[in-house]
Amino acid sequence: MSHCEPHEQRMVPRTEQEIESIIKRLKRIEGQVRGVQKMVEDNRYCIDILVQISAITAALNKVGLNLLERHVSHCVSKAIREGNGETSIRELMDVIKQFSK
Repeated sequence: MSHCEPHEQRMVPRTEQEIESIIKRLKRIEGQVRGVQKMVEDNRYCIDILVQISAITAALNKVGLNLLERHVSHCVSKAIREGNGETSIRELMDVIKQFSK
């Protein structure tokens, strides 16, 4: 498998249920972000805003970790079974490094 091969050929499509679950979580996070914007507009106490930002960060990290777990279980696993694991693992490690910054 070439490093330039399109992602579509390497990925295992998400189910409708998986998509709905991710979208639901992201919409909840979007609501939290809007809440923080309102808190800033209302000139709320810094600590209260920071606590909400921390909750948003944790929620985004959870979504990211869930996607990462699914990617390993499906896409990377598929690539290894098909003999193309090296590229997929290298890509996975790159994204883990980026995610952990």
